Amino acid sequence: METNTVNRKAVILVVDDDPNIREILCVQLRGAGYEVLTAANGAEAVDAVSQQINIDLILLDIMMPEMSGIEACRQLRRFSSAPVMFLTAKSQEMDKAEAYASGGDDYLVKPFSTAELLMKVHSLLRRYFVYKGKPQPDMSLIEIGPLRIDTAVKAVTVQENKVDLTDTEYEILMLLVQNCGRTLGVRQIYEGVWQQKFMPSSANTVMVHVLNLRRKLQKNGAGDIIKTVWGKGYQIDEY
Repeated sequence: METNTVNRKAVILVVDDDPNIREILCVQLRGAGYEVLTAANGAEAVDAVSQQINIDLILLDIMMPEMSGIEACRQLRRFSSAPVMFLTAKSQEMDKAEAYASGGDDYLVKPFSTAELLMKVHSLLRRYFVYKGKPQPDMSLIEIGPLRIDTAVKAVTVQENKVDLTDTEYEILMLLVQNCGRTLGVRQIYEGVWQQKFMPSSANTVMVHVLNLRRKLQKNGAGDIIKTVWGKGYQIDEY
């Protein structure tokens, strides 16, 4: 039995004063294969990062007691280059400008979909590991059953057979892989890959691309690795 090695050693710190939000984010991120630590406010976040040198990404709420996310980010930037993504209900342009000015790398407005969150998380981690020259033994190589993905060069192989995918097909595959064991609806896939608002006509676009992706994988020996969950969406099972 092969092991799903998606991002097993990437460590993410979730910072939010709402325990329910922390719990939800932990479930989503751990389900995608990340190691997750938590903090209840900015002061705890600064303390945690100062003591834990292996934190690779920080998800930071803005409005918190004791120390806001903005102030926490300013302090973190004194000793940490780990990417910071703000997760907040504050959606005004001035709020975003202040967040970026404090040293933030990305900004996601609540409420958001799991697909959008994981796409941004993966993108930030990939850039961080590549541009900072950090070792990434588990970030660049993904193995699920007969499927092998080298994310460093976007190479997909099945039983040593190279699978030529379009950029869109590759992004759909990555989104499904990052959510192994979880069914993603066509809306989640469309908004996660195309980064546009879902419309009824968008469902056909997703289905056509998934069909082409599935055919290419099957042709090279992957079998029915992408499963259709009728009435719900698509899924790749964990091995």
